[in-house]
Amino acid sequence: MSYIYLHFIHFGRDVRENRREDYVKKINVMKKTYHLCLSAGDEVLFRDEEDYNRGFNCFALALYKTGSTGLVESFQSTHCHKMVQSEDPRGFMYTMRQSYSKYFNRKYQRHGRVGEKHHFTLEIVGLHHHLAAMTYVLRNALHHGLVPIPYAYPHCSVNAIFQKEMGKRPTEKLLEEKHFHRFIGRKAEWPSQYKMSESGLFLRESVLDIVQVENMYATPRTFNYYMSRKSGEEWEKEQERDRLEASPIRLDTIESGIKDQPIEKMLIYESGRSDYRKISDIDLCTEIDRNIVPRYGKPSVYHLSQREKQQIAEFLYRQYHIGGAQIRRCLAM
Repeated sequence: MSYIYLHFIHFGRDVRENRREDYVKKINVMKKTYHLCLSAGDEVLFRDEEDYNRGFNCFALALYKTGSTGLVESFQSTHCHKMVQSEDPRGFMYTMRQSYSKYFNRKYQRHGRVGEKHHFTLEIVGLHHHLAAMTYVLRNALHHGLVPIPYAYPHCSVNAIFQKEMGKRPTEKLLEEKHFHRFIGRKAEWPSQYKMSESGLFLRESVLDIVQVENMYATPRTFNYYMSRKSGEEWEKEQERDRLEASPIRLDTIESGIKDQPIEKMLIYESGRSDYRKISDIDLCTEIDRNIVPRYGKPSVYHLSQREKQQIAEFLYRQYHIGGAQIRRCLAM
């Protein structure tokens, strides 16, 4: 048993954990905490870096507009996870989706909502339930075989937590506030603490309640341990200490409704065993949007006929030897 785990068990019996539990209870009295997940369905939510940035920006603006608080999040091409404290989680999701759909439809000349009709909602109560849910969200890219360690994934808040203590420093220059509208629209409103990088992305540490998240994890060592430990019964036993009737948070709980990824495979990916050389959705979409779609004289992939998409699918399969599910979602088939 590692020193970090021994330290955590000892810490769990210490009075400081009682203070953390009291802190979570006080927060929950004001606003309940929810895990929210939106699935892309039969397409992808984000086709390039600009889409990922805009997705997070819409998330940040929806927090402000609905008076909600963001804890952690992770954006994948096929779905996105968020943990927020809100009096109106449904209104928050509606605001975020409406804003992002408007941007996405205008850019790709498509119509309708982005993502599946219904999103997944789960109320989170209790310190250890919070820790389990936040950890699964922050490790989401690991469970989907995208990266060998959580810290390698750029489109989530894992690197915004314990930044100073873990020797991480922001490298991008900040954008002047008068230029924010170039990346979020002219009618957008945001709080004064929001900062934006020159690439047009709100800084996660300026949007999320990082202090609250760090208080729940308590120390950088404990946080790092949670980011590297394996899923198992220990997680469920720890959550029993919350003395709640709520079911334990497990990987299958967090990933409820996500297609094309069995839990057994996610547990294999959790150990860092995946082919990280394979082409990602964002790289495949870039190849389609920049190099293939223009040959057909169409403004976007959404204007291709089914016959044209089938021709492209056959080419991509021969070229990259990738699965049909990835090709279909990147071609919006």
